[in-house]
Amino acid sequence: MIDRRRPLTAQWTTLVPLLAAVLLVLTWGRDLPAVVVALVTLVLAGAVLAAVHHAEVVAHRVGEPFGSLVLAVAVTIIEVALIVTLMVDGGDKSSTLARDTVFAAVMITCNGVVGLCLLVASLRHGTAVFNPEGTGAALATVTTLATLSLVLPTFTTSKPGPEFSTVQLTFAALSSLILYGLFVATQTVRHRDYFLPITRQGEVITAEKHAEAPTARAALISLGLLGVALVGVVGLAKGVSPTIESGVAAVGLHHAVVGVIIALLVLLPETIAALRSARRDRVQTSLNLALGSAMASIGLTIPAVALASVWLSGPLVLGLGATHMVLLALTVVVASLTVVPGRATPLQGGVHLVLFAAYLELAINP
Repeated sequence: MIDRRRPLTAQWTTLVPLLAAVLLVLTWGRDLPAVVVALVTLVLAGAVLAAVHHAEVVAHRVGEPFGSLVLAVAVTIIEVALIVTLMVDGGDKSSTLARDTVFAAVMITCNGVVGLCLLVASLRHGTAVFNPEGTGAALATVTTLATLSLVLPTFTTSKPGPEFSTVQLTFAALSSLILYGLFVATQTVRHRDYFLPITRQGEVITAEKHAEAPTARAALISLGLLGVALVGVVGLAKGVSPTIESGVAAVGLHHAVVGVIIALLVLLPETIAALRSARRDRVQTSLNLALGSAMASIGLTIPAVALASVWLSGPLVLGLGATHMVLLALTVVVASLTVVPGRATPLQGGVHLVLFAAYLELAINP
């Protein structure tokens, strides 16, 4: 069965990036009818999944510590590309898009993905067990990055409104890169055992059965297809962005919902992978994926958007409103109480999912 699935996977992950490139050539700079927009959206979603697949192939080939960076960088490129393409022609109405997308990523991962994984693992195996040292370090990094990038702009006074001045934005971008780099070094080099799955007796699981690493040729092919998929994602997102924004406006939803849609699209592959790990009782791996995605979203997206703001017109609003700051603070408190014991029941998973539902409800009906 496994041998049959591999050729099928290879076929669609090869064809979808090429199809995305062809569609990009055919639709670039044209007004698209609804049927074509629907087709482009499906191919766009497939290109995102294909890009992540090829990033995983490359990561498997190069190994640690560099392998863990490939998926995060690829996903962040997709996220930044989608944000920037929507901001280019959006003007002032897109000034909050980066903030909304990054905050959506934090809430989706720290509440939605974490809650689902804890609920699935605890229902399937009695309790969900993980390493509180590694998970606590990841949560502390996410909290610091979120506060520096999304909370402080609301209270600074150098510029009117919830914006950073140029110096403040530069500091936030550099701090994000430094903290993310320190965390990656900690996770993959100096204290790697803190982020490995553990048994129910608390012993670190160091030996896992892995598939054979791909050949150098296969890794190079995946690297090329990864580039094609990313170009397709950027171009197709540019083509359907007016439809996304007009659709959100047509149904009377707040513009922040656009950021939620982008984050959900980008984080779908990580969510699927995290749930698979939770079902296998590898909750630490699930938490690594969830919190790592939140960290990459802030630690890499904010510097990239800050750099892009040099040539983008219009303001860059990063500061959260009062409602979202309350949700962020509650998420940090609840996540800290979840992490400390190193094990969780369905109750903890349910609490995180209720917080995620509250975020979605307030995004639709602020």
